[in-house]
Amino acid sequence: MKEREHLGSRLGFIMLSAGCAIGCGNVWKFPWMCGQNGGGGFMLLYIICLLVLGLPVMTMEFALGRGAQTSPLNMYKKLQKPGQRWGGIGIICLIGNICLMAFYTVVAGWLIYYFVKFLTGGNESFGFVQMITNPGVNVGYLLVTVLVAFLILSMGLQGGLERITKIMMIGLLVLILVLAGRSITLPGATEGLKFYLIPDFSKINGQVLVAAMNQAFFTLSIGMGSMAIFGSYINKERSLMGESVTVILLDSFVAVMAGLIMFPACFSYGLEVNAGPSLLFDTMASVFANMTGGRIWGTVFFLFMVFAAMSTVLGVCENILAMVCELTGITRKKGCLLCGVVVFALALTTALGYSVLHFQPFAEGSAWLDLWDFIVSTNILPLGSLVIALFCSWSFGWGWENFMEEANEGKGLKVQNWMKPLFKYVVPVAIIFIYIYGLWTFQWR
Repeated sequence: MKEREHLGSRLGFIMLSAGCAIGCGNVWKFPWMCGQNGGGGFMLLYIICLLVLGLPVMTMEFALGRGAQTSPLNMYKKLQKPGQRWGGIGIICLIGNICLMAFYTVVAGWLIYYFVKFLTGGNESFGFVQMITNPGVNVGYLLVTVLVAFLILSMGLQGGLERITKIMMIGLLVLILVLAGRSITLPGATEGLKFYLIPDFSKINGQVLVAAMNQAFFTLSIGMGSMAIFGSYINKERSLMGESVTVILLDSFVAVMAGLIMFPACFSYGLEVNAGPSLLFDTMASVFANMTGGRIWGTVFFLFMVFAAMSTVLGVCENILAMVCELTGITRKKGCLLCGVVVFALALTTALGYSVLHFQPFAEGSAWLDLWDFIVSTNILPLGSLVIALFCSWSFGWGWENFMEEANEGKGLKVQNWMKPLFKYVVPVAIIFIYIYGLWTFQWR
């Protein structure tokens, strides 16, 4: 049997895991979700959901991957006890990751397009609607995204994915500090900081809670094996709760800093903070258009965005690749070709969904992107997290003792026995309640 690839260092594991978590969920979706859900109140609930739900599930998912030493496709089958039937969950993990890339690669392409526009000085002759309704732009930049991602992955785990992600993540952290420093020094930035950081409890309701939970799962990429695959690539030198805390801190830092970039800038120039998905594009483009040296700052901002998006694209595509290679037995290079073609073909629905392939799955204005996002964010991520919690905590799955033994192997923060009720009862019940409430209040039409 071919020996399983492993990462070259702990830093590589942290950067890859954080890079997969850090992405459009932090720097595109988090700010506009925060803006539409009342600012500081949403931020507070989001942090609570990260600690109460996100940290336990991430620790469990890392443990599943490291314990199984295989991709999410087979990890349940390998860890289940005799007579149990958890193997089918692996297929759902594969489907979920592919569905995520069916729209995420398109959004990454949009960011590359905006970066190129600012870099070349063409940032005054385009807009969000103009971009998404242009089939040539969407398909062209989607192709660039997919080609770059699978070209890097074809270079191997350590030589391609780990090496490139380290560079992108270091660049991302430097750029976000520079941009946040610039934004909070703008005139009138104080009002934006108040909106963002001070909770308005009158704006907190059930829908805000659901949005915060879904965002916590989305931004951490937990629930469908995106973290488990990196768990399978590491040794047992470090305990997994400590590693999870490190990843979540990095992930949260980037999300919070993204808000520190956008909200002070919006309030400074009198722009709407509840613009939704276009907040990152039209609103921030307007900020840079009014700012001294705006072309340079816009180029830096969208380069940061490209790094954030591509780190997730690489992480999730590595997961898809690993599962497909295990399923078919083909080599990494052939797998890259097959996976690249499938992801590109499926993502064409999103790329052409605002022009050629019109489709309204839900309320007016929804399109293919909203359908894929609904499948992943509203369903597979929370339900996948529920499955992970049940499998790791209950005797009809892997079981608490097996999970705890794997999670606590190595130096660092340990899972304690007193935490068992949190993992076994609180996490599943909270996910079920909020998931049902989310479906009940979803804007179907």
